[in-house]
This record gives sequence, C-alpha cells and structure tokens, in this order.
Amino acid sequence: MTTKAELVASIADKAGLNKTQAKDALEAFTASVTESLKKGQEVRLVGFGSFVPVKRAAGTARNPRTGETVKRAASKTARFRVGEGLKNALN
Repeated sequence: MTTKAELVASIADKAGLNKTQAKDALEAFTASVTESLKKGQEVRLVGFGSFVPVKRAAGTARNPRTGETVKRAASKTARFRVGEGLKNALN
C-alpha cells in the first residue's frame, strides 16, 4: 500500500517539484475529480482509467453478524474502470 505522503514524494521526484507543490497538485486533482463526480460527470484519463459516478437504489441488506434485515438508503458512490494502458502495464 502506498500512503499519500509516499505518493506526494513520488510525484515531487518524477515531476521535479518540491513536496509542497506536489501535495498541492495532488489535492487539486482529488478536489477536481470529487467536484466532477458530485455533478454526475465521468472523469476520463485516457490510457489510465475512468472515475464513474454511480447511484445505488434503496434496498434491504442483511447484518452478517445477527442475520437481521435492515433498510439501506439510496446513495451515490464512485467506481473506477481501468484503462487499456494501465491494464497492459499491470500484466
């Protein structure tokens, strides 16, 4: 697992930035992605992947510990779809 601090250090090294600049860039990226997803817009990074907003309908769920059925409210979440370039890099 890579922590945020390790990611900032890696970005700083690869982009020739200091750590403060790299941290600001990473925070700006995550804020921009979050803002787009809140608006219901997909964020597509060609060759890397896409962040896609998803609406989950209300329904029922089961507590695995007690077996009790509970109602689950509708919610919004995000999914990441891996792009071809990233998929090829991993395999």
